[in-house]
Amino acid sequence: MLHIYRQLTGLKAFETFVITKHRQNADRFPFDDVEPLVTPRRHVLRRGYLKYITRKPALIYRGEYDAIRRILIRRDPDLIHVYFGNTGVHLLPLLSKWDRAWVVSFHGMDVQRRPKEKGYDRKLAEVLQLAPLVLVRSQSLAKRLQDLGCSPEKIRLNRTGIPLQNFAWVERSVPVDGQWQLVQACRLVEKKGLLTTLGAFRRFIADYPKARLVIAGEGPMKDGLVRRINELSLGNQVTLTGFLNQDDLRRVYAESHIFIHPSELAADSNQEGIPNSMLEAMASGLPVVATRHGGIPEAVQEGVDGILVPERDEPALYGAVLKLASQPDLWRQMGKQASHSVAENFEQGQQIERLEAAYAEALRAGPLG
Repeated sequence: MLHIYRQLTGLKAFETFVITKHRQNADRFPFDDVEPLVTPRRHVLRRGYLKYITRKPALIYRGEYDAIRRILIRRDPDLIHVYFGNTGVHLLPLLSKWDRAWVVSFHGMDVQRRPKEKGYDRKLAEVLQLAPLVLVRSQSLAKRLQDLGCSPEKIRLNRTGIPLQNFAWVERSVPVDGQWQLVQACRLVEKKGLLTTLGAFRRFIADYPKARLVIAGEGPMKDGLVRRINELSLGNQVTLTGFLNQDDLRRVYAESHIFIHPSELAADSNQEGIPNSMLEAMASGLPVVATRHGGIPEAVQEGVDGILVPERDEPALYGAVLKLASQPDLWRQMGKQASHSVAENFEQGQQIERLEAAYAEALRAGPLG
């Protein structure tokens, strides 16, 4: 994930290495110090004994516990940063024995309960109880973790950092003949509200027939979106670009006029933190039309740098887009303020300093217990 890569490569006061099961997209995320998690081949009977007879957790019966332990002994780190709460659950047998500092960070999807996964919710509560410090990307995630039993005293806010030099302000003009271009950049998953986007856009083109919608990203909803686009006869005005690299994404932002992102709480309680793509778009000067969901209201000031509407409210989303398109002065004003807001609250250097301050605090405090 890009925001994690930015954190790893942005550290100044700390040196780090990464332990991972699978190294993917090394060309997009070049990082030299990676420790692949190579687990020994276990005899099927031994694995079955550990899993079904002694009821050992997956970390142990898969052989990962010993593999990680060997890496930690050899590398001798002062602190572990566990990315994602569900990873913390998986690593719980190791973390419960770790005698140095560690932190765990939550990013959105990892705050959901998993009642169908036996013992998961109990183990997540144990992670929250055991963790010396818990990092969150938004206040809304902090509230969810408190509801799950996390002490507020150990929660630290560490927002997504945006490299402003990569998403510079772009001067835009009101489009000729109403050729407004809306853009949504995200994974194609339920919580992004993409079906609501399509419904609102269908209404919008009744007012601006030459408008276009660009949806950038990949994900499991792609085929369903294609079907819905065809059902709404939007094939000539909606473009699904697939995954875009940073250069191509910047180009799409520069060509667009409004960023749309109607996130919603998914059926499995998957919640948005603060979308990185939204912050990048705002940094480039795009005003936002989004929902009062998750951490979005912590980044978008209602009526200042964007317009917020209720979740799953297609008419309200359409009305907000129409308001910006029909009031060019408001559109310009919100776009300028969006760029200022990201620079003030989400600049990457500031957030790296906060992350390193949390590391330093965890080192001073040491492990709980």
